[in-house]
Amino acid sequence: MSIKNISRIRRATKTRMKIREQESPRLTVHRSSKHFYAQIFDSLGTKVIASASTNEKDLKATSNNIEGAETVGKRVAERALESGVKKVVFDRSGYRYHGRIKALADSARKAGLEF
Repeated sequence: MSIKNISRIRRATKTRMKIREQESPRLTVHRSSKHFYAQIFDSLGTKVIASASTNEKDLKATSNNIEGAETVGKRVAERALESGVKKVVFDRSGYRYHGRIKALADSARKAGLEF
């Protein structure tokens, strides 16, 4: 692993320890070089409540850009509301709150999720 990725994982671990104290579902994101993923876990982190990604066949966003992040955020928020989850904690997985991460969070808020 690169030093950059090790630092990101270290930051993610520190924030997840704080998130675990709040005992509410968490919206976590992951970026790869080609796709963008978002999942909502229960408070223990053992069960996936809702998920969305740019890798889905019926999703029109085919690349890992801001537009794809916005559609993933909207779709995961809609699926969470269908499952009965309205309030979540945002876990950015050690990534900076900037660009695609911010676009996903903003679109999830517009779709009805509360952070």
